[in-house]
Amino acid sequence: MNEYLHMIELKTSVLLAASLKMGAILGGAGEGNQQHLYEFGRHLGIAFQVQDDYLDAFGDPAKFGKQVGGDIRANKKTFLMIKALEIANPSQLAEMKLLMENDAPGKVDAMLKIFKACGVDRWAVELKEKYVNEAFKHLEDIAVLSVRKESLKQLADFLVQREH
Repeated sequence: MNEYLHMIELKTSVLLAASLKMGAILGGAGEGNQQHLYEFGRHLGIAFQVQDDYLDAFGDPAKFGKQVGGDIRANKKTFLMIKALEIANPSQLAEMKLLMENDAPGKVDAMLKIFKACGVDRWAVELKEKYVNEAFKHLEDIAVLSVRKESLKQLADFLVQREH
């Protein structure tokens, strides 16, 4: 999980974090505000990726815009897969390994059934909320009027509440 978090930070969250920090630098913000914006973006980027992994597995195809389960078919090590591999019982683990070795019809449904039985769907929602809350703590600590933070709150809501 730590390796995956590190990859996500380098792939998704640092891009958002660095963009926000550059904007703060160009806008003349102090170092403290720059760092809070960076951390806001870093945590928001992780929450975004958790939501993305969740939608790939559990999203509504009509809203998501693509067939769900692409990561499962590709055997990608998403947050969901990593957590399920950590907490699955021996029988579930054996089934997961078998499913990952084959691309049989019903693979996605069988893996989703295991995910739900392990509770990784609920865990992913909680994990996303943890990172969103951390992001908002940093946003709150930025020393500007609250009204000036509103567009960043709207961005955060859009990124992590999306269904597509």
